[in-house]
Amino acid sequence: MKAILFILFSIPVIWISRDSMCDPKKHGFFRFFAFQGIILLILNNAGKWFRNPFSPLQVLSWIVLFASIYLMVNGFSILRHMGKPVGSFENTTQLVVTGVYRYIRHPLYASVLYLGIGAFLKSITLTSTGLILAISAFLYATARTEEGENSEHFGQVYTEYMKTTKMFIPWVF
Repeated sequence: MKAILFILFSIPVIWISRDSMCDPKKHGFFRFFAFQGIILLILNNAGKWFRNPFSPLQVLSWIVLFASIYLMVNGFSILRHMGKPVGSFENTTQLVVTGVYRYIRHPLYASVLYLGIGAFLKSITLTSTGLILAISAFLYATARTEEGENSEHFGQVYTEYMKTTKMFIPWVF
């Protein structure tokens, strides 16, 4: 059953990533593997999401998962309204530096990272530890690659923006 679910959830990820899957110079290449890792992690820990619902790890997990949802909704909304995208929401014509983007450069990738951490906290095993480490590495590679793309697209303005914000977690790293 998990294999079937993995395939079903992978179909939209493959569709979204189809243009960049063969080009490791594009951020979508690394993002594809991060998304696949998220699917594997969620499926791996699926049976443990509601066990011991008030244990400290479960409560922390839900807090991180709700932070993930907030970042996703807020990040998409701001990009759509302030970034003036052409075509895909990713193809912004304006650099967005307001809202959550004032504190972190990649709230959507942070959302994926927090989703992974929340799922990881549901059941900490050797497998889930390996998956969250791989997801984190792929998200870092995604963000760094996109920063190169953004520096080319927005120029010095983006380079200066990078100096005043954090990558995924406000006030950290």
